[in-house]
Amino acid sequence: MVRALSRRRWLAWALGAMGAGASPIAQALPARALQFPRDHGSHPELRTEWWYITGYATAGGRPFGFQVTFFRSRMDATQAMQSAFAAKQLVFAHAAVTDVQGRRLLHDQRMARAGFGVAEASEADTAVRLRDWSLQRQDTARGKPDTATSRYTTQVVGEHFGLQLQFDATQPLLLQGQQGLSRKGPQAAQASYYYSQPQLAVSGRLVLDGRTLPIDTQQPARAWMDHEWSEALLANDAVGWDWMGMNLLDGSALTAFRLRRADGTALWAGGSFRAVGQAPACSPPPRWPGARCAGGPAPRAAPATPCSGRCKPPWAHTPSQPCWTRRSWTAVHRPGRCIGRVCQTWSMPMATWRGVGIWR
Repeated sequence: MVRALSRRRWLAWALGAMGAGASPIAQALPARALQFPRDHGSHPELRTEWWYITGYATAGGRPFGFQVTFFRSRMDATQAMQSAFAAKQLVFAHAAVTDVQGRRLLHDQRMARAGFGVAEASEADTAVRLRDWSLQRQDTARGKPDTATSRYTTQVVGEHFGLQLQFDATQPLLLQGQQGLSRKGPQAAQASYYYSQPQLAVSGRLVLDGRTLPIDTQQPARAWMDHEWSEALLANDAVGWDWMGMNLLDGSALTAFRLRRADGTALWAGGSFRAVGQAPACSPPPRWPGARCAGGPAPRAAPATPCSGRCKPPWAHTPSQPCWTRRSWTAVHRPGRCIGRVCQTWSMPMATWRGVGIWR
């Protein structure tokens, strides 16, 4: 108990050091062409980064939702330290499985400083490891770095579940915002480099209570991957960040996000829509008031935008079971599954972690 409390206090201090008051004012990120496979990898010169995969599948005749996220955080306060033990980069990971039939949510998390063979995030390509958890990318076309042939592999060993999954790209990368530079607020510095890999085909195995359940590839099984990195993201009056990524049944992909003020109104919003074989187009977030195309200030009195198609919220499938990951950071997480689509939800208090929070 004492150890866990000390760990949380230390982490609260560490994350607080990433806030606006602890570091120099962030400069606007330059628009640039993303280079692959290099930009699949880590960017330790920037403060915050994450690789995020969420999806659904049928295994053992039962429907499941799942989520795996790896975070990397640069700690400004330790960059000048010479000690090999200085926590210059922190690596976090969180994973969850929604057992729809069993009406339960399983989750686990990891945290460590980078180095000593315990935690690492490669700069050459996606290759993130945290103890016995990992996420890696490789090209399935021999000798050809074609983004449409990427395969992601993840290994997660949780307390009551495990994930041994592969995700194969069926479409090219989706560059969010302006060719991968995505605004997240009214100031130019409030932006990130951001791309998605929608419509990933899922295979592999789930492990549930010691029982291995192969993914049924004859049933719909799709996932969504996001990779995002930035020096600074949120305006001071942004207290929440809502996000949604949807793999639609016809193969198209919808992204929608907004940043919320304390009163619930939208400070900034944007999104994208890409039909199969076409270039992405900006799209207002569904059912979110005050959204503007491609990101922009959101008027407080703007009408709600209806959603084309219906997707029940994830908690319609399982009892309300927020996931408080108190052993690592304060977050509420409800991974979910919508038939034929990906629906993933997070909600995270920005006072603790200024960077992530998802549709609720």
